[in-house]
Amino acid sequence: MSDGPRGAAGSARSRYAYDPGAYPDLYDGILSKRVVAFVADAIIIVLLMIPAALVVFVLGIITLGIGWFLYGALFAIVALGYVALTLGGINSATVGMRWAGIEMRTWNGGPSFPTLAVLHALIFWFSVALLTPLILLVGLFTTRRQLLHDLLLGTVVVNSAALVRLESR
Repeated sequence: MSDGPRGAAGSARSRYAYDPGAYPDLYDGILSKRVVAFVADAIIIVLLMIPAALVVFVLGIITLGIGWFLYGALFAIVALGYVALTLGGINSATVGMRWAGIEMRTWNGGPSFPTLAVLHALIFWFSVALLTPLILLVGLFTTRRQLLHDLLLGTVVVNSAALVRLESR
């Protein structure tokens, strides 16, 4: 059995896919690419909140003010919806992650799914809020450049181009 995935025809996997010793190009520059993807996704989410806020405003007028209570949860609704649809979608990557050339996979090489994507985002935000942003330094000390929320959920973030080359073997 090999250390990583074979093409779609073989599809044999070891216990842990994407070994950083055997496939170092999968993890090359991952942390800096994650920062770029985070900033891009944050900008996209803020831009998506503008039309969502307008919808809530109109809903508040129609419901005589009751709809305006949604403003308190607007960020969570927009951000988690965005993550569920993109990171949990067919590409296993948000728009920012696709721009940066990375994608998220499960520990055994499987694609992401909406529930995992939402949990990934929630654990990220709670870990950073509770343990300070210094918790992100965990990525400097793991062989797969995983952050705390990746370790807890059993996910890895890999370079998309390297993954395509690996799976086409």
